Amino acid sequence: MSVKGKSTLTLFLFIFAGIVLGGFLGTWLGQYDFFYWLAYGKSFGLETVTLNLSVIQLTFGFQFSINLASIIGIFISILIYRKI
Repeated sequence: MSVKGKSTLTLFLFIFAGIVLGGFLGTWLGQYDFFYWLAYGKSFGLETVTLNLSVIQLTFGFQFSINLASIIGIFISILIYRKI
C-alpha cells in the first residue's frame, strides 16, 4: 500500500542532510577569507556526566554545533523537499 503525499520521515531526512552538508561546507569554506562568515556558529548542549557504579561506568553527553551554513542548508533542503 503506497502513501500519497510526502512523509514526515522524508522531510526529517532532508533537513538532517541539509544540516550535515551545510555544516561540512561551512567548516570547509570558512577557512577562506571570503567565506569566513559561513563558519560563524554556536555550540550548545549538555556537558558530559559520568555515573560510576563500581561495576560499570556510564558517560552521558550531548553537544550540538550549528553554523550559518547549516541554517542555509536547512532552508535549501526544505525548498528541495517542497519541489519534489
